Amino acid sequence: MDHPTAPVDPTSSTSPTSPTSSTDPGGITRRRALTVTGGVLAGAALVSHAFPAFAAESQDADAIVVGHGLAGLVATAELAAAGRKVLLLDQEPEASIGGQAFWSFGGLFFVNSDEQRLMGVKDTHDLAWQDWLGSAGFDRDVDDPKGQDHWAYKWAEAYVDFASGEKRSWLSGLGVQWFPIVGWAERGGGLADGHGNSVPRFHVTWGTGPAVVEPFEKKVRAAVAAGKVTFKFRHRVDGIVTTGGTVTGVRGAVLEPSSAARGTPSSRTVVGDFELRAPVVVVTSGGIGANHDLVRQNWPTRLGTPPKFMVTGVPAHVDGRMLAITERAGGRIVNPDRMWHYTEGLRNYAPIWPGHGIRILPGPSSMWFDATGRRFGAPDIPGYDTLHTLGSITASGYDYSWFVTTQKIIAKEFALSGSEQNPDLTNKNVWQLLSRIWQTPEPIEKFKKNGADFVVATSLSELVAGMNKLTGDNLIDLADLKRQIEARDREIDNPYTKDTQVMGIRNALTYIGDSLSRTASAHRILDPSAGPLIAVRLNILTRKTLGGLQTDLSGRVLNASGEPVPGLYAAGEVAGFGGGGVHGYRSLEGTFLGGCLFSGRQAGRAAAAATAT
Repeated sequence: MDHPTAPVDPTSSTSPTSPTSSTDPGGITRRRALTVTGGVLAGAALVSHAFPAFAAESQDADAIVVGHGLAGLVATAELAAAGRKVLLLDQEPEASIGGQAFWSFGGLFFVNSDEQRLMGVKDTHDLAWQDWLGSAGFDRDVDDPKGQDHWAYKWAEAYVDFASGEKRSWLSGLGVQWFPIVGWAERGGGLADGHGNSVPRFHVTWGTGPAVVEPFEKKVRAAVAAGKVTFKFRHRVDGIVTTGGTVTGVRGAVLEPSSAARGTPSSRTVVGDFELRAPVVVVTSGGIGANHDLVRQNWPTRLGTPPKFMVTGVPAHVDGRMLAITERAGGRIVNPDRMWHYTEGLRNYAPIWPGHGIRILPGPSSMWFDATGRRFGAPDIPGYDTLHTLGSITASGYDYSWFVTTQKIIAKEFALSGSEQNPDLTNKNVWQLLSRIWQTPEPIEKFKKNGADFVVATSLSELVAGMNKLTGDNLIDLADLKRQIEARDREIDNPYTKDTQVMGIRNALTYIGDSLSRTASAHRILDPSAGPLIAVRLNILTRKTLGGLQTDLSGRVLNASGEPVPGLYAAGEVAGFGGGGVHGYRSLEGTFLGGCLFSGRQAGRAAAAATAT
């Protein structure tokens, strides 16, 4: 891997991070102020030399944004707000505006929020930064401007500042609201300075993913009405045009009109071609999650052998094409081996896109076994350490694992990822939401009844027979599985235990948010009153690209020498959500949508400044 020299970013600071409250205007730090305005400063510095000397009237716009997902909408909204004329391109039809964000659960990472304080959670910038560093594990020449992690680390600093500061008030000012109970995702590997969230930080948006997309889509559509933005649906970018080393536009194919519903595959029939000119191109095209070949090609050895079978957590158009296209235009890709795939994937019984998978967002109580029926140990506990568990699954020699659980557990602890799987939250239906108190959510019951990965039984022997029938490999031994479950069940009789998972259940029940909505009371798995027994086959679910195009804090794409490619910006997943890898090796959850918001805003503001006249 190359190690080019990176430029000094005009927004960086060598002073230590100083957390301040978002409600204390007198406490704004120099770092935070520079982070927020950095895009403008860096963009303005480019004006005198970045762009080719062709006449303004030969341009089609002031900026071209590639990708109408969340990061693209945010960048476009910022450009339009600054008075720029923008072309917003996407290969998909209008129905898919908002991209992956629309399908999301709407989780956002905040630090010391109103919701956390309501739940009695004490959170600080320093604790969040400790957790971020412990999870990211930046180890690729952080202090060397040539290093792959140099800009990723800077983006991480800026993002934790943002999440601790104006992120919530900015979104709240746009009308976004959150469910008051804060979720506790990625609880970590067991050490204070290691991976995981020390406290709950997963804020579910009231209205889920569509409600995160909505304010930015409204801004962009208002700009369309005002003549500032033009949508170019069904415009597939095949190349970034450069003139004398400077980006001057894009070219590609016009695809035939499509009536494909949101998320479903659309036609790739070409009916024409195009070339559009602008002094700035912002790439916001997403990651590689639907391209299993690319996922396997970049799969790291530390996670074992790539699974032969995976379900897909994103629509088919999330194919990674723009990564290679941008690299050919001079952009540098870093950390391609860092990725985020879930271990609790279900095959969707009513798929929208090919291989459509849905993730279980589990509480802490289900017992987790590998394909042979061997119970996983810490930190391979539901909701604790996704990538460590992924490595444990691949090390088993199989590409699936099992939850063994009870009706009592799934009724309270199971949630499904995706806006479409949470109609109560998505539709802001309070009565339907409250019904979770006395009944298993309907989407869970539908998967239990119709999903290909569920086995339901009244006895353990019947459950094991169903598990072996489902996989056809007869790997589960009844006596051995019973021994392990009974050993765990004996640990329930006291308020103390040596079983790490039972400790985690007790820990969860001390948090009011979990005790109210996400953790069943501690009980024996084999207690008939908690039944029926349920086994769930869990598949690997592809999801996020954590590496990508290396960018500075203004979103400028850097080349192999570490210099900005004039006129070229990137934001969102294609940029590793900033810097080519803001998450490092692991995510703290709730940071993917937030990364699109923050990097889209940074790139949009910087590009607007760079095109000022």
